[in-house]
Amino acid sequence: MKKIIGMGAEATIYLDGNIIKDRTRKSYRIPQIDNKLRKFRTKREAKILRKLEELEFPAPRLIKTDEKEKIEMDLIKGTKVRDILEKSDYHQLSEEIGKKVAIIHNAGIIHGDLTTSNMMFDKEVKFIDFGLSFFSEKVEDKAVDLHLLRQALESKHYTIWHKAFLSVMKGYKSKVKGFEEIHKRYERVESRGRNKHKG
Repeated sequence: MKKIIGMGAEATIYLDGNIIKDRTRKSYRIPQIDNKLRKFRTKREAKILRKLEELEFPAPRLIKTDEKEKIEMDLIKGTKVRDILEKSDYHQLSEEIGKKVAIIHNAGIIHGDLTTSNMMFDKEVKFIDFGLSFFSEKVEDKAVDLHLLRQALESKHYTIWHKAFLSVMKGYKSKVKGFEEIHKRYERVESRGRNKHKG
């Protein structure tokens, strides 16, 4: 029995033993553009999931895709990190998150939506929802990914976000290639964000 467990701007998520992600048609888009876009995003997400499986990275395993609008993947069980970060040893958990971000960045994968709602914990931290992910080796893209994670921590975990993010960066630095360059760019991205808020 199919059960809707999530509805995002881009897709409806069903639970039917496995997770089924359906990029539904958007009536406000021209049909040809809509079909092309949904097909491109579905194929890209499937490719990223295959790459993550090659890396033995803790993320959903791709079961099948129609390469047009549907992806079927296994269900990642556990508790959302969003719900346990403050109640746990958040330094250790945050450091692990940093190491996991480093692994995908080293593989040229940008998550695009790094929030603690897209991380599950079951003996280890696992990442979910690669719908906005893409392949990139650009330092700017890695820096923006970190910036979005920092913003997500500040927004959802405002009592501990600063210490938690320091631990994220500690873990990230220990695993990522080219940390100094990424960190410099991250600081630039942060200052751009601050200046935008002042303006």
